Amino acid sequence: MAEPGFPTIDQLRVFLTVVETGSFTAAAKRLKRAVSAISYAIATLEHQLGIALFDREGSRTPVLTKAGAAVLAKASVVAVGVDDLRASVRSLLGGIEAEITLVVDVMLPSARLVDAAQAFEATFPTVKLRLHVEALSAVAQLVRAGVATVGVGGGIHATEPDLELIHVGDVDLIPVAAPGHPLALASPVPAGAARRHRQLILTVRSPFSEGPDIGVFAAEGWRMVDLGAKHALLLAGVGWGNMPEPNIRDDLAAGRLVRLELPEATGGLYSFQAMYRTDTPPGPAAAWLIQRFADQKG
Repeated sequence: MAEPGFPTIDQLRVFLTVVETGSFTAAAKRLKRAVSAISYAIATLEHQLGIALFDREGSRTPVLTKAGAAVLAKASVVAVGVDDLRASVRSLLGGIEAEITLVVDVMLPSARLVDAAQAFEATFPTVKLRLHVEALSAVAQLVRAGVATVGVGGGIHATEPDLELIHVGDVDLIPVAAPGHPLALASPVPAGAARRHRQLILTVRSPFSEGPDIGVFAAEGWRMVDLGAKHALLLAGVGWGNMPEPNIRDDLAAGRLVRLELPEATGGLYSFQAMYRTDTPPGPAAAWLIQRFADQKG
């Protein structure tokens, strides 16, 4: 059995245009070519593939054969891939990055992340966006290591000489517990009582080095890297802890969690900083992404 030849991108374009427009004449008009040139391109494509793409008998318009219909699906995929390639190269020639890796703090409200990701992909469809979600100091560590192009993280209290920092908003941290927890039942809560009850504490994953503890008061603490697990344990009443207000807004309204009025742990603002390495300034797409996060804070 003879091996099929190698069709050109132009031949596939002509084939797709004939199918889309419904005739060789209409395809010639769209492509601004002679009808004879369209016929020659299709005949050459059929010869190279060794199959008939159109059934020309008994119809004034070209009708796809079964083999032609199968080739149509593959040709469409190739055409889309070529369009993607050309768009990416066009962006590169214009200075747009090929891809960006973003790392965000798990404390960042999900609505902000969704807004930024959707808007970015709509604005820069040719730029591949990669995403990591980490906790606390791990965000800066990934940016510093060059794994991430841009980070949006919190818990940074000092100047980072190798990182450029841009404030992009805050979130309220609220100390909470289940309504049946001893701290929730005490009114008022005595000074020092929080230290005697298990605190649920967010920490970084093991590959990262821990930064300074934020809002840790209790002698006993369970440390976890998953904010969702912390939320579930709080609802189960096995401890108390600080949570971002958007994550527990519905729980507070429904009474599944209660805000604790603790003398030593009143909560406070958790500030987010967009960051990038000072020796690797952001390109146009990364700069746009940072500005999107900055615009959200209002």
